[in-house]
Amino acid sequence: MPSMLRAAITAGGIALLSLPAAAEEVNLYSYRQPELLAPLTEAFTAETGIKVNVAHLEKGMVERLQAEGDRSPADLVFTVDISRLAAVVNAGLTQPVTSEVLEANIPDAYHDPEGHWWGLTTRSRIVYASKERVADGEVTTYEDLADPKWKDRICIRSGTNAYNVALVSAMIHHHGEEATKTWLEGVKANLARKPQGNDRAQVKAIWAGECDIAVGNTYYMGKMLEDEEQKAWADSVRIIFPTFENAGAHMNISGVAMTKAAPNKENALKMMEFLSSPKAQEIYAEANYEYPVAPGSEPAELVKSWGDFTPDDTNLMELAKLRPQALDLIQAVDFDG
Repeated sequence: MPSMLRAAITAGGIALLSLPAAAEEVNLYSYRQPELLAPLTEAFTAETGIKVNVAHLEKGMVERLQAEGDRSPADLVFTVDISRLAAVVNAGLTQPVTSEVLEANIPDAYHDPEGHWWGLTTRSRIVYASKERVADGEVTTYEDLADPKWKDRICIRSGTNAYNVALVSAMIHHHGEEATKTWLEGVKANLARKPQGNDRAQVKAIWAGECDIAVGNTYYMGKMLEDEEQKAWADSVRIIFPTFENAGAHMNISGVAMTKAAPNKENALKMMEFLSSPKAQEIYAEANYEYPVAPGSEPAELVKSWGDFTPDDTNLMELAKLRPQALDLIQAVDFDG
């Protein structure tokens, strides 16, 4: 072999060996906007070298995954509310994940018994109460919301909103359908106005004097305090953690599931385990004013300041199964009418 050709082959071999390996990656379909996940995805990439690609899908996640089928690029879905997680699972679009790390970091109430979804952070469905017009101890349970003393004093968003459907599902779990229907009728009779707007709009209505108490998620307090206009709304109320009679405060979650088609399964599992770690959960919980679930993890100082409470320990998949009955009852009493 001529020395020039031998040198070219050798040089070519060196060049090939020096080429960088293809970048490791994981693809995430997210109900939440990428900027809300950025602290997590950046921390994961810094720790593992794995690039995270995020597609924001606020609507149509199930339909998109169904259309893509086995060709879907998505490895993980990241969403909020148990009904949205359960919808992806029930459509047959996920695969069970077995992991000692996940089992150790995520309590039984916050993951699917069969491993199809895993909760990461929680929020409670609480009562916002006027500091001026509601005394301490006036409302202590969700059942209290149907008491006639609250007539024309309650604001709430649509009964068919996912967060309220989950709350009604929990009521069915604890009391049965007939009692829940009676409760819904009582709450409707106490409304100060037709259900409308989002959770923050209910707090604004308290500030404006339209109602005295409202139902909402905990993290909206943090979001309102960030906003110059909305801070006045937040300052007009205090947070109350109601419980179900003989149970705890209603909880919901943000969670993650691995898709059935996951093309980067190993990287996806690495990311799930990272997301379940106390470090990652504290990053995410602080950014979104939620509660981390991993043992030993702590919420942000602002979230701690809202007070202690006892979470309901019902497995959320049990509540997801009751969603159809909850919707039927909400429609039967014409809650939004």
